[in-house]
Amino acid sequence: MPAASHVQPALSRSLGRALLIVALLSALLMITVIGLMPLDGPAGLLLVALPIIFGIYVAAGLIAWLRRPSNGMGFLIVLAGLMVLVGGVANTEVPVLLAIGAVGATLALPATVHLLLAFPTGRLSDRHARAIVAALYTTSLVLQMPKYLLNPEGSYPPFAIADAPAVVALTGTVQTVVATAIMIVVAIVLLRRLRRADAVHRRVLIPLFSYGIFTVLFLPLIAIALDRVFHVDPTVRGMLQFTAVAGIPIAFTLGLLRGGFARTGELEELGTWLGTTHTSRQPLVVALARTLGDPSLRLYFWAEDRAELVDAEGRAAPEAVRTDPRRGWQEIALDERAIGAIEYDASLLTDREIVHTAGRIVAIAVDRERLTADLRASRRSLMRSRERIVEAADRERRSIARDLHDGLQVQLVLLALEAQQIATASASTVPERATRLRVGLDDAAAEVRTLVRDLVPAALVERGLSAAAEDLTDRMPISTVFKSDVSDGGLSDLVETTTYFVLAETLANVVKHARASSVRVRLTLDDGRLLLEVEDNGVGGASMEAGSGLRGLADRVEAIGGTISISSPPGRGTRVWTEVPCA
Repeated sequence: MPAASHVQPALSRSLGRALLIVALLSALLMITVIGLMPLDGPAGLLLVALPIIFGIYVAAGLIAWLRRPSNGMGFLIVLAGLMVLVGGVANTEVPVLLAIGAVGATLALPATVHLLLAFPTGRLSDRHARAIVAALYTTSLVLQMPKYLLNPEGSYPPFAIADAPAVVALTGTVQTVVATAIMIVVAIVLLRRLRRADAVHRRVLIPLFSYGIFTVLFLPLIAIALDRVFHVDPTVRGMLQFTAVAGIPIAFTLGLLRGGFARTGELEELGTWLGTTHTSRQPLVVALARTLGDPSLRLYFWAEDRAELVDAEGRAAPEAVRTDPRRGWQEIALDERAIGAIEYDASLLTDREIVHTAGRIVAIAVDRERLTADLRASRRSLMRSRERIVEAADRERRSIARDLHDGLQVQLVLLALEAQQIATASASTVPERATRLRVGLDDAAAEVRTLVRDLVPAALVERGLSAAAEDLTDRMPISTVFKSDVSDGGLSDLVETTTYFVLAETLANVVKHARASSVRVRLTLDDGRLLLEVEDNGVGGASMEAGSGLRGLADRVEAIGGTISISSPPGRGTRVWTEVPCA
């Protein structure tokens, strides 16, 4: 099947142009910062690393932004890259940039943690995550202040208001210890989230959170270990830290591209997609899942015949889903009539209004697919019904053939032999043997009449449906009340035959299975439809699926456009209601 044509509405094109401008401005900013750095020194390679890392962050952020426009992850990744660049502009010789770099020298660390805790929704999901991020931003900004306010020889001397090297050293130690402690807490939080994740998302979160845990522990601990324990060259230590930081946006991009959190297009794109007339479009549930960015999303349709919600395969919606806090449930209504529902990942799609809006957009399409599914189900039922009718007719033909072959044919052959023997018999035995021959012929004729009556009852052929039905009820072994306002001769042979056999089979079931003491039969005509009602006071419990008899009746009735229904509560009798079009 050919792929569906790509739909790109105005909003999507506008977003693409905006992100292109962001990419061009970011590239210009990166090149400008590199140009302002003293790259001819021994640390030139280390200095240029930060702007390049900024470019990596921006590229990853724009990919996430483009794939999931309604999600905040793309913006956060770009913002984290800007925080990395803020720490790097302190290496230029421009006073304004030096001041910015002095204030935000350590903002890359809280920005990284913000990214990890906000994944995948782009928002901090609980107060603990918000408290952690706020504490880390505070630590980075407040405990960084003594380094430029109390050190005239610090990163930006014009900011210095006093000279307090002891305070600077103490706050530096406190900043490192507090940041390290917060990083350990972050690692624990990520581990807990990883354990709680389901199998679908765990395959995406394992590489991302594993790298995130390594990074948040590596950045502060490596500064302590390499600087204060091993006294490693700061350039080497810086390259190791920069390499770890550069891998973060790459890890996020891989997480997005692995398919665990798919593209979320704007809802306008979904509406435009629905408005196309392309006949080879992808299924609605696939388009909805791609639009909302949830691969676990499921779409349910309201099945009128079953009075429940079912998926495209006909499976009923599990009740546990509606009470599962991890799963969201949004009903779809059209003209105040429930036609379906959307089941989605509540941890991924935190904004329920987006799902509600998407449901309103696809409501008509859902109703169309529901009707299509009903039509396909009806067609399958009709095909199965026709197959059963053909099988039943074939069984009847075999039964008739067997009765003729094993019964009547054998009897006629024996009579023929008897007639041949009479021709050569002595005169004294001819009268007796002729009498036996006559009796045998009468028996054969009676068997033929019985066979014909079983195929088409004589009363039905000669007198019509009402008379045949009355004759049938008169022969019931239990009390039977018959009422009819149908005049004989006004119905087609097909309608009369079908109704008669329904009545005959229903009464036979009453005698065999119902253990009833009375039966009520009623035939009426109403607006071009023949109505047959058979009600007994037996044990009940009859079912259309319980045996082939009632199912065969239903097939026979449905084949001519009629309907048959059964109400048979246990202990309260059985009521069989049949409607056959006769106009």
